[in-house]
Amino acid sequence: MSPLRMVYLALAIWGAVHPMYYFLTWFAQHGVSLSGMVEAWHANAASSGLVWDLTIAAVTLTVWIIAETLVRRNWSALIAIPATFLIGVSCGLPLYLFLRTRPV
Repeated sequence: MSPLRMVYLALAIWGAVHPMYYFLTWFAQHGVSLSGMVEAWHANAASSGLVWDLTIAAVTLTVWIIAETLVRRNWSALIAIPATFLIGVSCGLPLYLFLRTRPV
C-alpha cells in the first residue's frame, strides 16, 4: 500500500472516530434524539452555516462519486456515500480517495 493510500485510510478512520466521540457525548447528555440533534445543529447562525456547508459538500461528493463510479466501474467506492451521510464528509471523502487510488 502506498504512503498516500495509508494517509487517506488514516484520515478516514480519524474522520469517523473523532466526530463520533462528540455525537456519542451529546447523546449521553441529551438522550438518543435525532430531532434534538438536528435542532442543536441549528442553535445559531454560525452552526446553521456549518451544517449547510457540510451538507452541500456531502451532496457534491456524492455526485462526484456516482459520476466517477459510472466511468471507472469501481463499484466498491459507492460505500463512501453512506459513510458520508451516516458519519460525515470527514470520513466519506478520505474513504472515497482511499478506495479510488487502489491499484486496478
